[in-house]
Amino acid sequence: MANLAPKLAVLNLGFRPFFLGAALFAIVSMALWMGVYVFHLPVPLAGISPFQWHAHEMIYGFAMAVIAGFLLTAVKNWTGVQTLYGFGLLGLFALWVLPRILFLFGTPPIVLAGFFDLLFSLCLIGSILHPIIKVKQWKQLGIIAILMLLTLANAAFYLGAAGLFDRGALIGIHGGLFLVVGLILFMGRRVIPFFIEVGVGYPVKVFNAKWLDVTIIVLYIAFFIAEVLVRHPWMAAVTAMGLFVANSARLVGWHTGGIWQKPLLWSLFVSFIWINLGFLLLAANVFLNLPNIVVLHAFSVGGIGIVILSMMARVTLGHTGRNVQNPPKAVVVSLLVLLAGALVRVILPLVIESQYAIWVALSQILWIAAFSIFAIAYFPMLVKPRVDGQFG
Repeated sequence: MANLAPKLAVLNLGFRPFFLGAALFAIVSMALWMGVYVFHLPVPLAGISPFQWHAHEMIYGFAMAVIAGFLLTAVKNWTGVQTLYGFGLLGLFALWVLPRILFLFGTPPIVLAGFFDLLFSLCLIGSILHPIIKVKQWKQLGIIAILMLLTLANAAFYLGAAGLFDRGALIGIHGGLFLVVGLILFMGRRVIPFFIEVGVGYPVKVFNAKWLDVTIIVLYIAFFIAEVLVRHPWMAAVTAMGLFVANSARLVGWHTGGIWQKPLLWSLFVSFIWINLGFLLLAANVFLNLPNIVVLHAFSVGGIGIVILSMMARVTLGHTGRNVQNPPKAVVVSLLVLLAGALVRVILPLVIESQYAIWVALSQILWIAAFSIFAIAYFPMLVKPRVDGQFG
């Protein structure tokens, strides 16, 4: 495979350009959102609100880039079939970059942005579906289904922004957020127990049960329908509480003291705690009337943000020939900074609501700092060849 390596190592495997792009976009897009939210920077928007504009790019820009990089890398491992690299990978990455640039200028180029955004998603699905079909690894089709639903949700957003689909923008953002949460729940169940068992440094077998897996899947589907599609607050609250209980049982079964000595283990565990807190807050919201945007940020900043930062750090180390058990100190700092940002964004507004704008601005600064630290520390790893000389 080494003779196939393109001249630029950054194009050797999907995690390289997409993780780098995601980290840089996390900084740029949040800085721009801070300009809009805090300093009232004018951005021409029609058909969507500034909050929807920001949320869309966090889901379908930032999170989708990491999903793409992770799956292009993981599917190669699962199937043994080479995924996109070289010019093919560059083309797919360009399809992701173009709508991000267009959307920075607001909604005037939204039709063009939507075309390339949806084309990117379809090409991503095709590029990972090919090796799965080639080796007949049908168990991976659940991931394809979630990617297809994400594509439909994104299409709904663009149709809603164009005035062609009532509630389209809301479904696109709400649906996209909870589809990413669902992907984390299902993928986390597959990889986190394994990471814990091989990473704590002593023999341990974490608890998993088939009935618990099935329960969480059924509850998640019911929750998604209630929360996103039919908008039934009580059904959503009941299923969210069920997910909180079931995922709490899962986390208790996964826990072992050694994870707190390993940054790339405790961060994954903590991200699941944040997602669980999101379900609890959402369930309690029918009684407490909490700010809905704060509840959603428990999922987005605390859950998705931390798990993304942790997985990018881990996958990059492993697939550049480095030791995942010994991450750079910068990783620990960036994870702690992002954790602080989640606490500021979610907990402080619930305690001292009168200073809400200050908490939002501070959380934006902490988010930018966390991903800046990651980008500086990991840029050389992502653009240089593997340290062991292998292709990847």
